[in-house]
Amino acid sequence: MKEILQDLSRAQLETLVEQMGEKKFRAGQLYKGLMRGSRISDISDLPKPFREKLLLRFEDEPVKILETFSASDGTEKYLFELADGNIVEGVFMTYKYGNTQCVSTQVGCRMNCAFCASGLGGLVRNLTAGEILCEVLCVNARHGGTPEKRAVTNIVLMGSGEPLDNYENTVGFLRGVTAEGGIAVSARNISLSTCGLVPKMYDLADEGIPVNLTVSLHSPDDAERKRIMPVANAYSIAEILKACDYYFEKTGRRYIFEYSLIAGENADRAHAEKLVSLLRGRPCHVNLIRLNEVKEKALAGVSEKEAYRFLGVLEKGGLSATLRRQIGAEIGGACGQLRAGYKKSETSSENQVQN
Repeated sequence: MKEILQDLSRAQLETLVEQMGEKKFRAGQLYKGLMRGSRISDISDLPKPFREKLLLRFEDEPVKILETFSASDGTEKYLFELADGNIVEGVFMTYKYGNTQCVSTQVGCRMNCAFCASGLGGLVRNLTAGEILCEVLCVNARHGGTPEKRAVTNIVLMGSGEPLDNYENTVGFLRGVTAEGGIAVSARNISLSTCGLVPKMYDLADEGIPVNLTVSLHSPDDAERKRIMPVANAYSIAEILKACDYYFEKTGRRYIFEYSLIAGENADRAHAEKLVSLLRGRPCHVNLIRLNEVKEKALAGVSEKEAYRFLGVLEKGGLSATLRRQIGAEIGGACGQLRAGYKKSETSSENQVQN
């Protein structure tokens, strides 16, 4: 696999162009072309000999949309193929306030949360900063967006992988996607979801990139959380709350807790009341999620009525909380479901050929 040009900042592109014997203004043309989501070979305002030199060293198309799946609610889900043949996925969701893209940061995941399909098969590799950025550039271009008028207005790092387990590349992506002169998505329109890697939460607070921090909590009790989230064996809820307080102190941004409602596990009144006791008075918001069931995992979601009953307890207790609308379930809306299905069908096809 060759290098990825989208890993480089505008300043690094200027250095590269000069090192390759080209005039400095070519860096601006190159950067603009990349931010439009163009392949190197398609940036027509660059001289053909220069493009050919670039292609000797860099991937022409580091990330491409392999398949697109559309839901009746307007959601689109994508399988992205990387230059080495690995597969990740992403989602494009339309809302009244704009369009949100969910991006992946790793091929697979090693967190092994009990309700998530991303960890099926474990972690294969990290995505580079440029590969994560290319996910956004691909989808923005697909929907007619440009760097000047984006189709993708909001970004959530909630796809396959744990962003803070791929810390350097995730931060590199955040700097690249928010950079002036590029696609320039405001940090305030970006949410990063973590299962609670406490040391990296502190590091992120110190980066000076005030994205919205979202923590997958899913239980107000440490012992119960350990059953569904192995990371809870390393970091307690008290440690997570302390790190969240530090993030608020450094950025001024309230933090968000994701709470997937799992039947028979964490969705009764007692859990709601305990969550109120844990979080009341904190500068936070609770985002309730009706579990998108993964057939390989032995967990079930709750009914809409049960979800709203849980929400009512939180609101009555003084918490800021919402129930996320279910989207994309018919197209494998939960993280990792599409990739897992694709890999399974690919293996089945290979076996049929061999037989």
